Amino acid sequence: MKANGNKLGNSREAAEAAGKQAVDPVCGMNVEPAKAAETTEHDGRKYFFCSKSCLNKFKDNPDKFIEKSKPGTGEQTEAKKDKTAGSDKKTLYTCPMHPEVINKGPGACPKCGMALEPKTVTGEQAEDGELKTMTKRFIVGLFLTIPVFVLAMFRHIPGDPISSLLSLQWQNWVEFVLSSGVVLWCGLPFFQRGWKSIITLRLNMFTLISVGIGVSYIYSAVATIVPWIFPESLRGPDGHVAVYFEAASVITTLVLLGQVLELRARRKTSGAIKALLGLSPKTARIITEDGQEKTVPLENVVKGDRLRVRPGEKIPVDGEVTEGQSSVDESMVTGESMPVKKTKGRRVIGGTVNGKGSFIMRAERVGRETMLSQIVQMVSEAQRSRAPIQSLADKVSGYFVPSVVFTAVLTFIIWMIFGPKPAMAYAIVNAVAVLIIACPCALGLATPMSVMVGIGRGANEGVLIKNAEALEVMEKVDTLVVDKTGTLTEGKPRLVSVVTAGGRNQDDVIRMAACAEISSEHPLADAIVEGARGRGLKVTAGKKFRSETGKGITDEIEGHNIAVGNRVYMEQIGVDVNNIQDQAAELAQDGQTVIYIADNGKAAGLIGVADPIKDSTYEAIKLLRDDGIRIVMLTGDSKSTAEVVAGKLGLDDIEAEVLPERKSDVVRRLQAEGRIVAMAGDGINDAPALAQAQVGIAMGSGTDVAMESAGITLVKGDLRSIARARLLSRGTMRNIRQNLFFALFYNTLGIPIAAGVLYPFFGVLLSPMIAAAAMSFSSVSVVSNALRLRNIRL
Repeated sequence: MKANGNKLGNSREAAEAAGKQAVDPVCGMNVEPAKAAETTEHDGRKYFFCSKSCLNKFKDNPDKFIEKSKPGTGEQTEAKKDKTAGSDKKTLYTCPMHPEVINKGPGACPKCGMALEPKTVTGEQAEDGELKTMTKRFIVGLFLTIPVFVLAMFRHIPGDPISSLLSLQWQNWVEFVLSSGVVLWCGLPFFQRGWKSIITLRLNMFTLISVGIGVSYIYSAVATIVPWIFPESLRGPDGHVAVYFEAASVITTLVLLGQVLELRARRKTSGAIKALLGLSPKTARIITEDGQEKTVPLENVVKGDRLRVRPGEKIPVDGEVTEGQSSVDESMVTGESMPVKKTKGRRVIGGTVNGKGSFIMRAERVGRETMLSQIVQMVSEAQRSRAPIQSLADKVSGYFVPSVVFTAVLTFIIWMIFGPKPAMAYAIVNAVAVLIIACPCALGLATPMSVMVGIGRGANEGVLIKNAEALEVMEKVDTLVVDKTGTLTEGKPRLVSVVTAGGRNQDDVIRMAACAEISSEHPLADAIVEGARGRGLKVTAGKKFRSETGKGITDEIEGHNIAVGNRVYMEQIGVDVNNIQDQAAELAQDGQTVIYIADNGKAAGLIGVADPIKDSTYEAIKLLRDDGIRIVMLTGDSKSTAEVVAGKLGLDDIEAEVLPERKSDVVRRLQAEGRIVAMAGDGINDAPALAQAQVGIAMGSGTDVAMESAGITLVKGDLRSIARARLLSRGTMRNIRQNLFFALFYNTLGIPIAAGVLYPFFGVLLSPMIAAAAMSFSSVSVVSNALRLRNIRL
């Protein structure tokens, strides 16, 4: 994976560019310019908005909002800077449900009200301020709620033993004082987020929670402070006005409990990234200019530093061995259990484990440039991406909250008109129950939680998923197009056979071909050059190298015009190869790639190069075929050679003698037939086809361009990982559908019961407290269900 370094530089530049935020001048929310919902220009400056509502407000009175922020620069106003002065300016925060929301410090999402979390996970367990605050509020709320609940429940015990100590009015005052602490302090974040959702017209779960708790509390407070303003029709049989402090307190405490459990569960979704970060050592041993060795924190290592790696230690960064030798366990990258020998000039990867030897290395890629950091960044970005199925939840949520508010109002009116005495009490209780039980938090969490855990699980198996869309589509793929060289095969061709013509000897043919091919970057060229050197032949570059992609090359070697390529190329330049065609056919039937050599326009011979099929390919093909996948092999080899490989593997179809630019045409043709196509490849020439396919799959040992074009990267370069990716996709999508079903079914069933549809038939009403408990634990159950993906068998 040596090419990963270049990709990493590009990724880092992209990340830094993406990190430049613009500020919505209306609501002050940080938005990424590329993802802004709306934009407009005013006085020659461009402004970015998080929603159409903010854009319309800005257009109505631009001058009012221009004073609040500096447009289009991403700079915050001084007031906002003061608020976030104490926050970690290096850490950006985002919403798990709305990844487009970016903030420079912790807080609440302006769209859904959920607590923001760090966009980039670090290896250290940072203190979670939101969890700490919610836990403290829950403990205080629980302490104050218990006596309120006990007082309320004793009224339903025959004889009411508390009334002999405290009158009903005094009990109300005690409950009022205690519940005020619960509602006004413990529940303060709910009211802050609920109020913000109302003034910005982004109704969310906290809108419903705050209105529900607020109505219960205010009604009860008024009934306690000025009970005489209520008419007789709203009083109970004993003449007292019913209060619902216990409902307001218990609902607040239960919602706080739900928030605590949910925040704790959400922290576990970053476990995969923390595990990857844990592979990297915390320190490195630097060799100073005077030859001394000292241990320094890993972040202090810079490019060019000389580092000592002792036996059994983890290699600190990516680099090159300069002295010594050892064997290194690279299984975390390659999946191969056998250690790899490292000598002077060989590359080493940060995070891999040194064996029994000791060596000195030169640091080449440090910090975010290492391959391990690149993997972490890719996984982290993918976890924040949105699956297409998320649009369903977004669409439902967009209509859901207003519908719930309307239903609650309708419930209140119906119970006021048709309900038994005290009608007001019944109306409030049922309307509050509707508001509380219908909170759509579980619906919003259903998709992002499963995506985060699923992508993290894939990373542990060496399956790096670039975005949630690839994860979703992977289960629907019915056709896999695979490039032969480097994907089905080892990608390390070896010179196997030599056939001469015109009285030439084998060494002359091989040396001519090698001298011409030494300037080429094709894998087959390397095989020819290495084959020549292996025979002790001197290989020197020619003077007039010219290449025609996918066909062949020409060069001038020691006064001879040498051409090397396939039969099509020989025919194109007018070389007659009929005299060696029978031998070429025999080599092709044996699965060798045939390369023709011409000297001054006449056939000089041919070379047979074989690229061994990977041992893992046989099992991978069987797994995929058993899963109903049609497999099509693409290769630039002759049809006869391709048929030999296809026959050995049992492939469904082949596309032979395919030029690089035609690979994407093959994918496009299959898509036109109605097929969902995945393309697996590892070379630069595979990039267009990888981008064209519904899912592009790059081998981790391939090029940067291939990995940039692909939606999935297989770190270990093992086709069996495609079968794992299918299982992961299927399991994740099943998990998402379960979450969506539970959330929608729960709300569909719960709202009418909370509204009181069962009361006329069975006398059953749903207590707001029970509704609050069900609502809180529904969110926790969705997150818990998503966490089950950590144990999915791949």
